[in-house]
Amino acid sequence: MLVLLFRALSVFPLSVLHALGTALGWAVYLASPSYRRRLRGNLERAGYGGHLRAAIAESGKAIVELPFVWCAPQPRVTGHVRMENWELVQRQLDSGKGIVFLTPHLGCFELTAQQVSLRIELTVMYRPPRKSALKPLVEGARARQNMHLAPATLSGVRMLVKALKGGQPVGVLPDQVPQEGEGVWAPFFGRDAYTMTLPAKLAQLGKADILLTYAERLPFGRGYVIRFVPFEGELTGTPAEQAAAINRAMEQLIARAPSQYFWSYNRYKRPQGVAAPGAEAVA
Repeated sequence: MLVLLFRALSVFPLSVLHALGTALGWAVYLASPSYRRRLRGNLERAGYGGHLRAAIAESGKAIVELPFVWCAPQPRVTGHVRMENWELVQRQLDSGKGIVFLTPHLGCFELTAQQVSLRIELTVMYRPPRKSALKPLVEGARARQNMHLAPATLSGVRMLVKALKGGQPVGVLPDQVPQEGEGVWAPFFGRDAYTMTLPAKLAQLGKADILLTYAERLPFGRGYVIRFVPFEGELTGTPAEQAAAINRAMEQLIARAPSQYFWSYNRYKRPQGVAAPGAEAVA
């Protein structure tokens, strides 16, 4: 049923879907006090409180555009996408060095891996949906000829390492809260957030460079611009210092389109079994 609904919605113009998304964003914001508190709190903590109204609309667009991104014919989707700075990617490919693409929950993050995989083979880490009814839709929509899905498990990490060592780029969402033992506490917009250590490990194990990427959503349904940005941090020191460097890079990327970040995400939650920041882990 859900697949049929998404396919039906995918025939609408992107401008119509984004208008519907704006309405949805406001409906959820007004109806849910907990959603409202988290969205406003995260925006204000990051210094982007003035972007509240735009962020409400963009959060709704991020949901309602999914039928278009996942189910519309590929040529139609690609016709709404423009890429900037692809020469950064090509330079890495030509040099023979591996690439770890880091894509935060910014703009239409579902679009970046899809469009990159139209040009090169790519392995991306994903977290399977908790609801089994969503699994066929999500995995079917993300599966592409040149895109391989690596689950967020130990076997998935092995897939990523193997791909990198074989010269194939990989992609990771670096601002997802990892499970116990897979992250460290590191500052993110002035507050400690449990942050995955995987991106730095992948770059080091695969002797690869990190490239940041995001798909900015253009107004009035005009499409998207995918941009690639060099990572200018230093992956030295402890895992916590490396995670902090990646978080700083994410902050700088988000500053390019602050209203389009996923501010309602519970980025600062403490996973079960993880000691609070600054506290000694229980033996």
